[in-house]
Amino acid sequence: MPNTKKKPVPEFRSENEEREFWAKHDSTEFIDWESARHHKFPNLKPTLRTISLRLPVSMIEDLKVLANKRDVPYQSLLKVFLAERLEKERRDVVKR
Repeated sequence: MPNTKKKPVPEFRSENEEREFWAKHDSTEFIDWESARHHKFPNLKPTLRTISLRLPVSMIEDLKVLANKRDVPYQSLLKVFLAERLEKERRDVVKR
C-alpha cells in the first residue's frame, strides 16, 4: 500500500464532539492502521454495572466471615471469587 499522507486528527472539545465526528468520518483517512501497535492501558477502570443478586443469608454470612479474615469488603471478595471461576471456566472450555 503506498504511503499516503493522512489528514490530521482534529482537536475535540468533548467526548460527545469526538463521538459525533467519528460517526461521520472514516478513520482510515486520518490513521494509518497498517502501522498501528497494540497498547494496554492498565490504569483504566472498567465500566461497572450494578446488579441485584439474591443469595441465601447463610451464604452472605459465610462470605462476610471470609472477607473479614482477609480484611477486604465482602463484595470485593465476591468479585474476586467470580473472576477466578470465570477464568477457570474459560480455561476449561479451551481444553475441550
